[in-house]
Amino acid sequence: MKFAVIGGTGLIGSQVVTNLNAAGHDAVPHSQSTGVDVITGKGLDQAMEGAGTVINLTNSPTFDGASPAFFQTSMDNLIAAARKSDVQHFVILSIVGVDQVPELDYYRAKALQEDVLRAGPVPYSIVRATQFMEFVDAVLSWTTDGDTVRLPSTPIQPIAAKDVAAAVAEVAAGTPLRGIHNVAGPDVYRLDELGRITLAAHPDGRTVTTDDSAGMFAAVRGAVLIAPKDAHIAPTRYTDWLS
Repeated sequence: MKFAVIGGTGLIGSQVVTNLNAAGHDAVPHSQSTGVDVITGKGLDQAMEGAGTVINLTNSPTFDGASPAFFQTSMDNLIAAARKSDVQHFVILSIVGVDQVPELDYYRAKALQEDVLRAGPVPYSIVRATQFMEFVDAVLSWTTDGDTVRLPSTPIQPIAAKDVAAAVAEVAAGTPLRGIHNVAGPDVYRLDELGRITLAAHPDGRTVTTDDSAGMFAAVRGAVLIAPKDAHIAPTRYTDWLS
């Protein structure tokens, strides 16, 4: 099978390409560095030529109110090119609970991306993952003030990027789900607890203070970012990933 992996040079995309090619498929990475621009549409027709499946792993450059326009425009361009090339399967990566946090601009934008895909003419699959382990350091940096990190007690279920990539590759190699495949890490933590575990493993002089008004995830109420019961639970534990 031939796959066009849009955003195929990034954290997830590069691993998806490796996994698919190791399984005997022909997965080709595309990104701005290879001459493909999802906003202008440049290079999309050539990228999808001969591909039976397209995997879109591109992301908005911002998490703010500009992100819905990015996903609307990029998906419109990608779907048009996919239809022109007779693509039979369109896969995107989304977020567990994305449709339950309307207070967050970025989550509304990702929910819009899903809606655009569902309404389009190409058979599709949506892979929803929980928060990446690789992004925990960035989350801590958002609310660091001197030696103090303020974090809310929001429950999350972190997953390793390699496990996300494995899930995306597996779904992409199958038949279109016309629905959602959820994937998550094996353990649930409060975000403030996760911050303390992270800094205990890699101390840098900072300490964590619980503040349920701090940072982007303060807008999340309840356990909406926890995997639903039908989710695939990936094997990598956060404490093992840290070590």
